[in-house]
Amino acid sequence: MSLTPRLLLRALFDAAIAAAQPALCVPPHLPPPPKGRLIVIGAGKASAAMARAVEDHWQGALEGLVVTRYGYAVPCSRIEIVEAAHPVPDAAGLAAAQRVLALAHSAGPDDTVLCLISGGGSALLPLPLNGLTLGDKQQLSRALLASGATITEMNTVRRHLSAIKGGRLAAAAYPAKLITLMISDVPGDNPTDIASGPTVGDATTSADALAILRHYGIAVSPAVEAVLQDDASETVKPNDPRLARSEAKIIAAPQMALEAAAKIAHAEGLAVHILGDAIEGEARDVGKVMAGIALQVAARQQPFTPPCVLLSGGETTVTVRGKGRGGRNVEFLLALAIALGGQPGIWALAGDTDGVDGQEEIAGAVAAPDTLERAFQAGIRPLEALANNDGHGFFGTLGDAVVTGATLTNVNDFRAILITAPCRQMIFAPF
Repeated sequence: MSLTPRLLLRALFDAAIAAAQPALCVPPHLPPPPKGRLIVIGAGKASAAMARAVEDHWQGALEGLVVTRYGYAVPCSRIEIVEAAHPVPDAAGLAAAQRVLALAHSAGPDDTVLCLISGGGSALLPLPLNGLTLGDKQQLSRALLASGATITEMNTVRRHLSAIKGGRLAAAAYPAKLITLMISDVPGDNPTDIASGPTVGDATTSADALAILRHYGIAVSPAVEAVLQDDASETVKPNDPRLARSEAKIIAAPQMALEAAAKIAHAEGLAVHILGDAIEGEARDVGKVMAGIALQVAARQQPFTPPCVLLSGGETTVTVRGKGRGGRNVEFLLALAIALGGQPGIWALAGDTDGVDGQEEIAGAVAAPDTLERAFQAGIRPLEALANNDGHGFFGTLGDAVVTGATLTNVNDFRAILITAPCRQMIFAPF
């Protein structure tokens, strides 16, 4: 291994991000020129970069509008780029969603609508059904984000309160040809869950959405309750004839990013084991489990022999109980570090490939064998930080935060654990 552990982990993370860049994955999937117009619409953290890739490789006329997160805009000359808030929607996103829906309605049978979708699109297309307001959606978004609900559960609720998600955008574009290019940020790569599936049929129901809200004890306004009790809130179903001219393609996904990282590790002479690209659960619980696996590898050489790298992806959740800055990747990493107890020879990086962990402009962090020791020297109690959901505060104070800036893509969370050598003895420290 020619790189230091920190440099190697960062190289793996950078390779994962680079593999999902729209400039690489969009051009091979562009449609043939239509008889009529090419109308480009879309939303997500990668949508502006996707739009730029379309412009750079499309010879004919085109027009359109995509909405991306503040700070994620990329200059385009023929496709309008609008920025809006994420993860809690704002008025700019509402106005952009109305315009996107109007563009879809304007398409005729000879036109092709090219829809560019990536993670973050749910918050960036916050067009509520009749009877609801932007305030209703903002309040519910905050409650869902703090509840510990999975992304699948959150998006089930979002689809049934939206005038654009759950296949409604595809229905608006009919009878035009509709092609959706998706960069997946969800476990399992289910198109229905990527940006809440605005262009694909949805098999879930309003009753499912209500059950999720009740399961997590989320109180909603009378207006939200009324909409979910009304059959009119039902989404477009997979067998709807308005989807007959619609097709969706996933052009980048978490597994691709993990495989790109694996190539870098292999080049450094390390064995690589991909544990899964769709791991979910409470971030702190997943951290404990991953620490247990890493310790077994280090101490028993089971099920793998060090030196090696354990890679995984997916989307964990955080049930917010404290007053810290949150972030599922840093919560995972803090729980992992505590469970490792300062064991020598084990390093880890966890980060969100979009560059934003939770609501912080920080992708994630690195944990080292001396992380806990340095924390105590700085007067920080790791268990207290975890109880307060303050992973960002913890790693930021230690100087171990990973900051990428806007990555212009989003293929979910990335986790790498580097085990450099077998352990001669285990350390059990009461942290």
